[in-house]
Formats: sequence, structure tokens, C-alpha cells
Amino acid sequence: MTEIRPGRFEIVPLVIKNLLIINGLVFLAQVVLSNNSSFSIENYFALHDVRSVYFKPHQLVSYLFLHGGFEHLLMNMFALWIFGSKLENYWGAKRFLIFYTLCGIGAGLLHLGVLYFEQMPIAELVKTLPIAEQEELLYNPRYKLNIPTVGASGSVFGCLFAFGYLFPNTTVWVPLLMLPIPIRAKWLVIIYGAMELYLGVKNSAGDNIAHWAHLGGALIGFLLVFYWNKTNRRTFY
Repeated sequence: MTEIRPGRFEIVPLVIKNLLIINGLVFLAQVVLSNNSSFSIENYFALHDVRSVYFKPHQLVSYLFLHGGFEHLLMNMFALWIFGSKLENYWGAKRFLIFYTLCGIGAGLLHLGVLYFEQMPIAELVKTLPIAEQEELLYNPRYKLNIPTVGASGSVFGCLFAFGYLFPNTTVWVPLLMLPIPIRAKWLVIIYGAMELYLGVKNSAGDNIAHWAHLGGALIGFLLVFYWNKTNRRTFY
């Protein structure tokens, strides 16, 4: 049985290394600009509901490089390092970068689709308000349609599911109750996928995690790796 454990920074492949650096620099920019009242990096580059005045098509890519806090950044980058490094070493830099980007875009599209229907009652209610109140809400950051989505989680989930597909019997060490627990990649994928589906359908009040974005990234990741790998079954052991 093959085992994958965290390695040294020197063995991080090129695309992964650059993604880590870029995400770190963007997060630093978020922190520096967080108190700037005249410019909000989230308004321009985070992903917004298509009905929001802040929505722009480029956000389907740019939102992947923003994060909601240091812990959010750390978790995503650590998972990207663990699972993405193996994929980039296996596929090469070009294919991995395509995979990472498409998973992120797919995650964003599914998230926007679900968001459109979930927030339709709010959008319809706002239309019944006086014009002055509608215009006041238009640029209000607390208005539901203006709440941004950030993070590389969609792409990371795509990496996780591709890893589970290509290397299902690889042992991954995951933290549980402060202890590292060994689990095979295929079971990790199934458990995570089931949890995200359950939480996405449950849609609990106050849950600010984009579960459908995670599932979108996982779905695109699975479809891509299945298509690329369907004529080469030797890698599925």
C-alpha cells in the first residue's frame, strides 16, 4: 500500500508553488486593503450573485485567489499541496493548471446556479420596494445578493476527487481529535462528498460555507479525470 505524507517545501512542483505564492500575496493584499474605504478587493474580484451590481465574469477565476481569513487560506493551501502535488507530478504542469482552473470555474458556476434559485425570493421581494429603497440596497455590502464568495476550495475538492480516483488505495493521514488518522483516499473522497451533499441540501441558517461550490469542483474534477483516464486503466489500482 502506498502512503502519502506531507513532504518538504523543496519538492513542491512548479504550478503548486506558484499557486501558493500567488494566493499568499493576494491574501496579504486583502489584509492591507481591508481598511481602505474607497476600494474593496472583494467587490471587484470575489464571486457575486449574477444579479449583484458587483458581478463580473472574470470573478469565476479571480475568486479562487481570495480567502476569508488566514485559517481558510492555510487549510486550502495545505490540501492543495498534499493532493495537487501528486497530480501535477503525474500529469505535468500544463494539464494540472488546466484541471485546477476548470474545477474552479465549474465550482463557481454550480454555486451561482444554486444561489440564483435560493435567493430568488429575496430578489423578488426587493423589486416590490420603493425605487429609492431599491437603489439604497443596490450597493449595500450587507444585501444578500452582494455577499461575496471566495476561496480555492472548489479547485481543491477537484484535486481531492481526482486523487481518490487515480490513487484510491493510497493512505492519507487526516487530523481527527488532534490525532493523525490513516484512511484510504477512496473512503476519504466518499465521506467528504457525502458530507458536502448533506450540508448543501440541508442549507442551515448561518452556514456560510459554499458546499455546492465544493461539489461543483468535485464533479468537474471527476469528469475530467475520468475522460482523461478512460483509455488508461492501469493507473486505477
